[in-house]
Amino acid sequence: MTPVPTSLITGFLGTGKTTSIRSLLRHRPAAERWAVFINEYGMVSLDEALLDQPEGDGVQVQELAGGCFCCETADLFKPMLVQFMRRARPHRLLIEPSGAGHPAAVLDMLREGPFFRQHLDLRAVICVADPQDFDNPRTRGNPVFHDQLEMADVVVINHVDHRDPESTARFRQHLEQLDPPKLLIAETTYGNLDPAWLDLQTTVIRRPEFPEAHAGVEAERAAGTVSAPLTILASQPAVQSVSTAPQPGQPLQLLNAGQGWWACGWLFSPHDWFPRHELLELLEGVSGVQRLKGVFHCEDDWWSINRVGREATFRRSAWRRDSRLEMICDRPQDWGVLHQQLMSLLRG
Repeated sequence: MTPVPTSLITGFLGTGKTTSIRSLLRHRPAAERWAVFINEYGMVSLDEALLDQPEGDGVQVQELAGGCFCCETADLFKPMLVQFMRRARPHRLLIEPSGAGHPAAVLDMLREGPFFRQHLDLRAVICVADPQDFDNPRTRGNPVFHDQLEMADVVVINHVDHRDPESTARFRQHLEQLDPPKLLIAETTYGNLDPAWLDLQTTVIRRPEFPEAHAGVEAERAAGTVSAPLTILASQPAVQSVSTAPQPGQPLQLLNAGQGWWACGWLFSPHDWFPRHELLELLEGVSGVQRLKGVFHCEDDWWSINRVGREATFRRSAWRRDSRLEMICDRPQDWGVLHQQLMSLLRG
């Protein structure tokens, strides 16, 4: 197999990585097969649903949920990616780590693993970033956020149409001072990436400043505060790793916590449906949300919601497999109360 051009698309929670990948897939040559390997921090995978890729159109998606490639799901990353590559036999591979994940361990595995050295042609690392995160002292001081920028060859500043120009300028000035210099610093809106950026290459090895940023995960797991990872394969039923599929009116609820994040996900039967306006009002009102993604069967159609902080978008979705929701928060939540609120809206 000819080495497959491979791009790592990194970025902090909510910067628009999945939207950026969707924009790249629109440029896929008709004769090429592309593969997308996605990591979800939460226990319920949503990115396949949000990519809105019809089956059989030359794009295959695999998701690994329940923690970051760099720590909780590291043991699964290599064998699952190898199996996926052998099954998909793609002409191009895009890898999206979790926004909470540190890129160093993933890059080490891709560069040092015998199979990957032989079969992957690793191109420039692309980081999708939000100037708003740089202006937030808590995020700016996060070692993962710092090293995602530090280790990227290309940084794409997203959401510039919704950010203060001075904020964008401050962020760009910071990026221009990083050493080694970036191959490219670009600005964009709606996650639009130039497909030519996928073929940029570099010989520079960028070192992380905080390589042990996730070193505490194993201790958290030993203490019982990190859940075991849940894998959801795109080629099989969405809940294949759960003992039972969700029944009408009986959703599955899955929890995950660690590294200063608290996540909860729900899987609903495709026969359940929700009143759209009441559902949107509920999901927009939850406090402490860093990231919220969902796709729902509503009274008039299927709809997806994509929320970062207080900003939420809602649009029609091609997904029809089941309704699902994943929330990642920066503080503990009373998930039982939210569960009851969701159940009060459930129709069937």
